[in-house]
Amino acid sequence: MSYTPVVPLSGIAGWRFLQRTETAQKAAFDKSAEVQKDVEYFTQKIGTIKSAADLVADRRLLKVALGAYGLSDKIDAKAFIRKALEEGTEAEDSFANRLADTTYARMAADFGFGNEAGAQTAKTGFAAKITEAYKTNAFQAAVGEVSDTMRLAMNFRDQIGALSAGTGKSWYTVLASKPLRAVFEGAYGLPASFVNIDIDKQRDTLAQKTEQLFGTDTLAAFQDADAVTTVMNRFLVTAQLKEGVSANSRGAAALTLLQSGSSSGSQGILNLLTSNG
Repeated sequence: MSYTPVVPLSGIAGWRFLQRTETAQKAAFDKSAEVQKDVEYFTQKIGTIKSAADLVADRRLLKVALGAYGLSDKIDAKAFIRKALEEGTEAEDSFANRLADTTYARMAADFGFGNEAGAQTAKTGFAAKITEAYKTNAFQAAVGEVSDTMRLAMNFRDQIGALSAGTGKSWYTVLASKPLRAVFEGAYGLPASFVNIDIDKQRDTLAQKTEQLFGTDTLAAFQDADAVTTVMNRFLVTAQLKEGVSANSRGAAALTLLQSGSSSGSQGILNLLTSNG
């Protein structure tokens, strides 16, 4: 029987509950029969896989491999995945390196099929690394079945630190990632139509709003844990409001503050939603 995560509350309160119980809930999820079977199969067989063609030909292995990188929805895009893996990452113009979403390049580098050293699949620790990432992402996906807001928050928490510290990363990388994009759009009070404007204007908007809040327009702002918390809290509040706060509640006033773009908006939001009365 599979384990269904428990998220009894929405917004910041729900996030705090999830943070307190995440370790225990994930441990219970990891023990579910389906997850254990997936991990066992991958661990036993991945060492025999020497090419991208072999990997995409085995759907059970591919499920775990893609799941480890948050790419489970690409399970049927076999030709696309094969091309990204086969060309590797050592050539600057390789297929994976040309993709805006750097996840594919990270996966191609880890598996190594197209690089000079060749397949890394039989290396000590490789199976454990991939299966641990698979379990983490599978748990987040299960949380998403209960609350997609919490799934997005978990993804942002886990991804933004490395992204902000990495070289060659930019707002275009964020815009290419649906989960990261969703968090920033919610946190910055951007309308649904934002996705339809020119990509350079989207980038400029995210940069400008980040500078208004944190004094810098680059992703380096999120090397600061307080900045990460601010964005996550704003996102959680926005999501909570969209889930049904009435126009006459203090939540409506919070949304107005959020959309104002002022640097003091975040604290005002928290005060409004956590105050008594």
